[in-house]
Amino acid sequence: MSIHPIRAVVLLLGAGLIWLSPVSAGEPSTVMVGKQTVGVMIGGMIPVRVMEGQSSKLNGVAVHPSWQIALTDPSGSRWWSGSIALGAELALLGITQPTGAYGIGFTPKLIYTLTSFSPVKPYLEAGGGPIWTNFDGRIPEQGSNFNFLAWGGGGVTYDLTERWELNAGLRFSHISNAGTASPNGGVNYLLPFVGVTAKVF
Repeated sequence: MSIHPIRAVVLLLGAGLIWLSPVSAGEPSTVMVGKQTVGVMIGGMIPVRVMEGQSSKLNGVAVHPSWQIALTDPSGSRWWSGSIALGAELALLGITQPTGAYGIGFTPKLIYTLTSFSPVKPYLEAGGGPIWTNFDGRIPEQGSNFNFLAWGGGGVTYDLTERWELNAGLRFSHISNAGTASPNGGVNYLLPFVGVTAKVF
C-alpha cells in the first residue's frame, strides 16, 4: 500500500515532535548567531483550490536554492526554545499541467527553528516575493506574466554531520498578481519537498 506524499510528510513532522526527547539545557546548541547555510530543495506541486474561481490544477516541479543566516541564539530552555533566521530563495517552477509554463522568482524568508530536539530540528518558515512567469494566455486565472509568490509551511532538518543536513517538509504556496492586472483569481499548490543543506560559516 503506497503512502500519499502529504501524509508521509505529516507523519515525519509528528514523529519528530512526539518521540524525540528534548536535550538538556546544559548542552551546547548547534545554532548560533551568524551561522550561514546554503541549500537546495525540490518538490512536486499538488494543486489546491481555495476560491470558487480557481479552476486550474497546477501540477509540476519546484526547485528552490536557498541561503540563510541565524539572527538569534536559542532562547529559553523549554521545548519551544528556538532560533530566528533570515534568508532568501530562488523559485524555479516547471509546470506541466494544465499546460506547459514556468516561473522564476525571488523570495526573502523568515525561519524559526526549534533547537530543543536532537538530532532532528523542526522549523516553521514563511516567505514571499516577485516571480516572472509566462502565465498570461496559459493560466486563465492570471492575466499577467509578472506575479507574486507567497508561501508558508514547516519541516524538519536532520544533522548528518557537523556541516551537512537533510531537510524535508511541506509548504502552501499562492501565486497572484496582487491586483496589478486582470484577471487575478490566483493559483495555489501544496509542495511536499526534500533537500540538503550545508553550513558554510
